[in-house]
Amino acid sequence: MNAKLTAVGLIALTSAIVGLYPALRQSDASTQPPIDVPVVGPIANQQPKVEVAFVLDTTGSMSGLIQAAKEKIWSIASTIAAAQPAPEIRMGLVAYRDRGDDYVTRRVDLSSDLDSVYAELMQLQAQGGGDGPESVNQALQEAVEALSWSTDQDSYRVVFLVGDAPPHMDYQDDVKWPVSVEGAKARGIRVNTIQCGTLGSTTQAWQRIASAGDGSYVQVEQGGGAVAIATPFDERLAKLAAELDGTRLFYGSEGEREEKRRKVEAATELHEKASVTTQARRAAFNATPSGKSNLLGDKELVEDVASGRVDLEAIPAAALPEPMQAMPKEEKKALIEEKARQRESIEKDMRQLAEQRAAYLRDQVVAAGGAEESLDHGIYRAIREQAAEIGLSYDAKAPAY
Repeated sequence: MNAKLTAVGLIALTSAIVGLYPALRQSDASTQPPIDVPVVGPIANQQPKVEVAFVLDTTGSMSGLIQAAKEKIWSIASTIAAAQPAPEIRMGLVAYRDRGDDYVTRRVDLSSDLDSVYAELMQLQAQGGGDGPESVNQALQEAVEALSWSTDQDSYRVVFLVGDAPPHMDYQDDVKWPVSVEGAKARGIRVNTIQCGTLGSTTQAWQRIASAGDGSYVQVEQGGGAVAIATPFDERLAKLAAELDGTRLFYGSEGEREEKRRKVEAATELHEKASVTTQARRAAFNATPSGKSNLLGDKELVEDVASGRVDLEAIPAAALPEPMQAMPKEEKKALIEEKARQRESIEKDMRQLAEQRAAYLRDQVVAAGGAEESLDHGIYRAIREQAAEIGLSYDAKAPAY
């Protein structure tokens, strides 16, 4: 397959990898206080966190890589999810251009709700720029200072700076990158750089930034050069993922349920507009232990009741999904049990298909001559080496595709 490893680009980057319009809008209803439901079962041990922010050049020359970001965010998430122990994954992004363009920076905050992050990413278009240096300094400063990084010791925090042009060092009111990188190190945030293309001034700047940020430097082709291969399992995985989404029942205050309604809408839009291959990548991620945070989040009734964490009878009727509010107690219980059975069956099928898909992709990559120099492997090598410092172990020899 000489179409081999279709060069579509990097990241999802993110992933983290995203947007760009500011993080999801909050309705007036969401300001209402949450409904407090007593927890009657044990709370699972806290997972280690992997927090990834992509600082992404969104000028016109980056169009190929940005399209790849929309396709590959779920593969990057699955690559990260392969760690032992399974981490909680949060992704975010700072998109940047330059002064005089439609915007200088736009942010999507770090979140474990990757469906909503992806919805923001889908709005991203490459435009502007073309005049040399870009507003890299402002973007790095916002990535370090304006995103909601955790502070716990068992978190791997990392920035991937991705672009093809060097920073403007002539803006007098900028916080220059050496200051931002020092701030990142003080917060325990690594700074890795990914150069798209071969511009010499960018090479010099990106290498210096990575060195100062205790990170790695990778140079890729202009479009990113990531692996993108469709598989015979994609269509079935996409269908199962939609069925799994249909087992979710969210509860809480009116504001909490409105927030979850927006999450459901983001997933619905994904099923309607994303490619089947992208939906399959999302399904493969959601089938992992780390993917549960994206699939369910909090205040998901089936998971909380079936796990014994929450007593169904202790939840006020007004906090339940509207169709359940007037149901007799036995009907509510029967509905929860049926959704739980459906979910267990779907998840089992998804895990099996995801494993078959992964094996098929590994065989295809080997048949195509390998992908050791691809962006997929460059990101994986950085994550595998750096996340080891908080005790995360990656045994896989290759990233998820």
